[in-house]
Amino acid sequence: MESSLPGRTAAARIGEKLFSAIRFSGGFGSLTAKSFRELFLPPFPLKLTFQQVYAIGNQSLVLVLITGFATGSVMALQFGFGLQRFGGTLYVPKLTALSILREMGPVFTSLLVAGRIGSGMASEIASMKVTQQIDAIRALGTSPIQRIVIPRLLACMIALPLLTLMADYIALVGSMLVAHLELNIGFDFFIAKAKEALTFADLFTGMAKTVVFAFFIAISACWKGLNTQGGTQGVGQTTTWVVVASSIFIMIADFFLTKFFFITVYPKY
Repeated sequence: MESSLPGRTAAARIGEKLFSAIRFSGGFGSLTAKSFRELFLPPFPLKLTFQQVYAIGNQSLVLVLITGFATGSVMALQFGFGLQRFGGTLYVPKLTALSILREMGPVFTSLLVAGRIGSGMASEIASMKVTQQIDAIRALGTSPIQRIVIPRLLACMIALPLLTLMADYIALVGSMLVAHLELNIGFDFFIAKAKEALTFADLFTGMAKTVVFAFFIAISACWKGLNTQGGTQGVGQTTTWVVVASSIFIMIADFFLTKFFFITVYPKY
């Protein structure tokens, strides 16, 4: 009997994880469908949406700018010293500009927002759940989807591309400064080569990625917050879960979006 307990325990854990994954998939899809359905029902939460946009931008801007500058600087150093062995230093502006706009800017900014905003969003909604404020909203005849989910979803999908745009700009400035100071690449040359390499498609695909990332961050945070149980301990578990789940979603979505854009967008340019 005792020798079979570890096997049963492992099977129970696998079954529990599988059930949780199925429950999350169903809840995620259901919340998405409800959000899009109620998005077009009056009244539109315009004021709440702008409040959330301001909150997301106010809480994330400095962190995003610092990270963007550091990312651009490090990439210029890495590409510069790596290509210097082969006499390819002059390709640094093109490589850094393409990498920042297509990948590094959107992904790093989204991961930062997932950790900073997604966790805060989830803990706020989870606190409302455990203190029965969600039930009070329903009792007043108001939809929690319209009051809580839709403003945060729209705000995240508006604010994240704007934050990414600022991060791209400051990352390019950082890489240009490092290229000038460490690699003796002039500002005019860097700008000319970056403009030569970049197209509107590079900017568009990076911004499009952030819209998808924002959707996953907001819906994951809202779903987990609305389904939090266990009091204050449950709020802490919700925060951790949202950061991990959002980061995984971002990395997986980035792979498929990159492959999709290489098939449909980049060959045209």
